[in-house]
Amino acid sequence: MPSDDPLPSSYLEGRMLLVDKPKGWTSFDVVNKVRYRLKQLLGVKKIKVGHAGTLDPLATGLLILCTGKATKNIDTFQGLPKYYEGTLILGGTTPSYDAETEVDAEFPYKHITPRQLQEAAAALTGDISQIPPMFSAIKVDGQPLYKKARKGIVLEVKAREVQIHEFELTRIELPEVDFKVHCSKGTYIRSLAHDLGASLNSGAYLSALRRTAIGPYNISEAWQLDDLVESLTVSS
Repeated sequence: MPSDDPLPSSYLEGRMLLVDKPKGWTSFDVVNKVRYRLKQLLGVKKIKVGHAGTLDPLATGLLILCTGKATKNIDTFQGLPKYYEGTLILGGTTPSYDAETEVDAEFPYKHITPRQLQEAAAALTGDISQIPPMFSAIKVDGQPLYKKARKGIVLEVKAREVQIHEFELTRIELPEVDFKVHCSKGTYIRSLAHDLGASLNSGAYLSALRRTAIGPYNISEAWQLDDLVESLTVSS
């Protein structure tokens, strides 16, 4: 747990917080939880709190929060490279590219060798073009795509250029594959898993994802959300 945390009043001036986002929470849920606690504790009606880089609800791991004047630094934090660990499942696809939605198509996967997997991962390393999933927070006409997707509305999503600095497969026990990724901002790991499956004439979707670092900031330095909220108990 982080130590020497400042008194709550300093959050009005501006603080940067590292939080380990729990599974099942949206990034906005975490922001709301911290904002509500600070407003309650400090007796203020408004306090700026924002996050620097969305994590999907089923993902866990490092989320950078900024409060007060520190929210001006959000763009800087968002531009930092990201590090992830996760697991993908071969042989199926889902509309969300992860386990949030049910498998909608099944494919053969037993023919895929470890060497083929490694070669496919290598081919997805470097500067690549990827299409974000429909179930994403990208806004179209002011509304996140995932809201349209949940209504069955499918729109054409433009491809984006991203950099995959490292895509390492750390465990291969078909249909499960564990991996590590070091990538640029704007990368969708769900799309990376989906594209890996497609390149092998199969399918793939994420079953687990954890963000372990953002630039120099590591998950080992992060607060557990409940511990952070509990620590905000002394007003000054």
